[in-house]
Amino acid sequence: MHRSHVSHLLEINLAMLFIATSGPLGRYVDLPVPVTTGIRGIIAFVLLVLFSKWRKTSLKIKSGDIPVVLFTGVLMAVHWLFYFYALQWSNVAIGMLSLFTYPVITAFLEPLLLKSKLQRMHLVLGGLVLLGIYFLSPNFNLEDSNTLAIGMGLISALAYALRNIILKLKVEKYQGTTLMVYQTGTIGMLMLPALFFVSIETVLNQWEGLLALGVITTAIGHSLFLMTFKHFSITTVSILSSIQPIYGIVIGVIFLHEIPKSTTLIGGALILSSVIIESFRSSKRKMVNSQD
Repeated sequence: MHRSHVSHLLEINLAMLFIATSGPLGRYVDLPVPVTTGIRGIIAFVLLVLFSKWRKTSLKIKSGDIPVVLFTGVLMAVHWLFYFYALQWSNVAIGMLSLFTYPVITAFLEPLLLKSKLQRMHLVLGGLVLLGIYFLSPNFNLEDSNTLAIGMGLISALAYALRNIILKLKVEKYQGTTLMVYQTGTIGMLMLPALFFVSIETVLNQWEGLLALGVITTAIGHSLFLMTFKHFSITTVSILSSIQPIYGIVIGVIFLHEIPKSTTLIGGALILSSVIIESFRSSKRKMVNSQD
């Protein structure tokens, strides 16, 4: 295996490990979700701007691309908000696994957005995901916090899938850091009003978790993740990123002592299986097309 390919594989695994800290940290920080999201965005924005200045990375974006990039920031804000609500209303395992329906959601969105034909296999995989969601919350009840958390996770997954599809078209033009500067800045501005409803003392009591979210999870993790889009297809990224919930659940077990139920593990296995199956199918199709 080529050394550069190995380094890219290590890079995406490191990105997944950093991003996976969002689950345990989302449970650890005891603040209203909009406040956590806003401070996370502001910290990441400041650090990414300073890092870009140090690396002399251009933050310029063509005027025609600005509305699209800012819109992906709005989608990122929706993704973060609903994901953190999912974490607060359930646990790390359910929050992260419900989010990881996003690769299969992507498979359904691409035919709608790119006007391609919907494949029958996607219906099968969609059914597999629904079965996995059932195992995450077998007692479907809108008054049950786990059921509501899964709903929040699915909305987060939808926003994340849309954001990734749009960014895939833009990432070849711009550095991952540049895109994250605009996205985190958008999130910080959108969530800024929420900061006026909480005291400074309350925020400072949570500084460790907020700093970790801003630096490790966001500034480093998401920038690394966007950079991997240049080295792998979106399909390969989906396959490799399937390790993220596993990292998150392990971190949750170690630091929060959250042991997933057997039904949660079964549901997670079904969801991640659908992701891996679709990713390998897509990869195989690309290989066949490249040989034609």
